[in-house]
Amino acid sequence: MTADVLIIGGGLAGLCNAIQLNRAGLQVTVIEKKHYPFHRVCGEYISNEVLPFLRKLGIDIDSLNPARINRLEITSAGGKRFGCGLDLGGFGVSRYTLDNHLYRQAQLAGVKFMLDTRVADVRFTDDHFEVVIPGQTLIARLVIGSYGKRSNLDQKLKRPFFYKRSPYLAVKFHIKADLPDDLIQLNNYKDGYCGVSKVDGDRYCMCYLAKSDDLRKYGSLPALEENVIRKNPYLNEIFSNAEFLLDKPEVINEISFEKKAPVEQHILMSGDTAGMIAPLCGNGMAMAIHSSKLLSESIIKYYQSEKFTAAQRVQLEQAYTHAWNKEFASRLWAGRQMQRLFGRDSVTGLTIDMLNTMPAVANLLIRTSHGKPFA
Repeated sequence: MTADVLIIGGGLAGLCNAIQLNRAGLQVTVIEKKHYPFHRVCGEYISNEVLPFLRKLGIDIDSLNPARINRLEITSAGGKRFGCGLDLGGFGVSRYTLDNHLYRQAQLAGVKFMLDTRVADVRFTDDHFEVVIPGQTLIARLVIGSYGKRSNLDQKLKRPFFYKRSPYLAVKFHIKADLPDDLIQLNNYKDGYCGVSKVDGDRYCMCYLAKSDDLRKYGSLPALEENVIRKNPYLNEIFSNAEFLLDKPEVINEISFEKKAPVEQHILMSGDTAGMIAPLCGNGMAMAIHSSKLLSESIIKYYQSEKFTAAQRVQLEQAYTHAWNKEFASRLWAGRQMQRLFGRDSVTGLTIDMLNTMPAVANLLIRTSHGKPFA
């Protein structure tokens, strides 16, 4: 047996699962296709709901010099704007910084890593998994899928969402700009929106969602930005005056917000692999971290390395599925509904008018998309 648990993907969910399960005495190996540190497409804003849990894990967020964010602003291409405070608030930290920090903490704790390694296939047979990587096959009793939003493994597993073509792509930059430190902006335009907020260091994360058809129509990202995204005057000002820090933006195609299952062919899915909240809700990182807690607790309760039975596997899968749905199903549904209020300027403008005249509605939407502090 290679390990008790093989974790495919070393993002937030994978790393947090690794730390928790290692602490519980399980042999854990994380397989990651890249090498830390590296950038990911992500809004890089995290709700403060995760702070008690991260402290419990021994993760000192303050040491990463995060931005403290307590205000929200929503804008439209027509120039309308709504602003409010965030009662719970959040913080901004780049995935380059945060993932690398979690990796170092997991490594120090004894978690094994296989970096620069891509998983070709996963097979479940005779009550164990065979995970195929270049040149060898690894064996484990449990496999966690935390490989992100979309992967060729989803196709091999025949996950239904993979066959529903998604019209979206996502692009992330790091920039230097003269912007408030404590504000997250959600700037809307035709068929998409762009989040802007400060992260660690003297930089801001700017991450936008747009239609793939528009990219094909205009032929390049700069042309897409010129003809669609910069039609929002607030974004046009940022693009005109910011200093772009990355050699090239990070890009992901086929972003899907379709419903996913938290367990597929006995693989326990965690983070974005189990389900994605619409980016407008700005809370995917918190959900990924929380999902790791739910999954690790279920594994620790039901898994026994020497006497793990098929019946216990069923109990584990059912317990995790129940916990996932109880915590996230309504939140994901609400996020998909809220997404419909934005991305079309006429609808976005009316929504902003409503929020400005009915601030209680804004507070309700924020509470719906955010969770409560957990440990």
